[in-house]
Amino acid sequence: MIYTFIKLIYSQMWGYAMTIIHYVGYDSAHPDDFVYDIPDGHDFWLLVMTQTPAEIWVKGEIRAYPAHYAVLFPPRQKILYRASSGPFINDWIRFESEAPFVTETTIPLATPIAMPDPDYCHKLFQLLATENFFTHDYREMTIDYLLHIMFNKLLEASQYADPPPYYRQLLDLRKQIHHHPGQPWSVSMMAEYVHLSPGYLQSIYKSTFGISCMEDVIQCRIRLAKERIAHGSQRLSDIAALCGYANIEHFSRQFRKLTGLTPRSYRRTSQGPYNGPQVD
Repeated sequence: MIYTFIKLIYSQMWGYAMTIIHYVGYDSAHPDDFVYDIPDGHDFWLLVMTQTPAEIWVKGEIRAYPAHYAVLFPPRQKILYRASSGPFINDWIRFESEAPFVTETTIPLATPIAMPDPDYCHKLFQLLATENFFTHDYREMTIDYLLHIMFNKLLEASQYADPPPYYRQLLDLRKQIHHHPGQPWSVSMMAEYVHLSPGYLQSIYKSTFGISCMEDVIQCRIRLAKERIAHGSQRLSDIAALCGYANIEHFSRQFRKLTGLTPRSYRRTSQGPYNGPQVD
């Protein structure tokens, strides 16, 4: 009963419709003479994302593409792709769906799309393969949700016809900053990470993400500090060190600048008037 109710709510909110996965695979390795040729297409959808260079049939001719391209083939449309200059590795999924985000998609069909963040989509393929293997009450909704995310990433990538310079390197740097804000990040350290000059890094980072690289670091550090202060009892000096601040006064100034409260006031506000012994 609860599952049926949740399924109904999910359907109303997200346009849930049955998705059937016929096959899904990731890190599929093929020899250098690999060819996948289906002249009349399938009776279902096929999504392929390459990890190596490939040659793909597009608008009546074979064209060569580098690694990290995705192609969405609709039902009953010619499919032809093959290895190029060595073994071929790809992720792929064959599926049926009546969901509007599939049937009414504006993603360019049978057209290779450069994926600026292939690692993210690769993990989605892994998750889809895992969910397709198991049987549980929420399996259908989870698969539909993951596929919806995949389609959003494809649509986003299709609108990036010309990705900014060094986009993948910048994206990787930003992931490192968000995952490890307590590292001793500096502009020179970040520039060395992406093999760019400090000045050029600052320019393209701001134009790509709408925030400077050091502002991004500070926001990530304060976000982590807020979580630790609100949901723990660590000393504020220890939290400051964890977030990359050697000086607690500097930490307190930046915390107050971004939140409007001192760390001590934020702790009292978030944890209530009494939450055990107060530290720092």
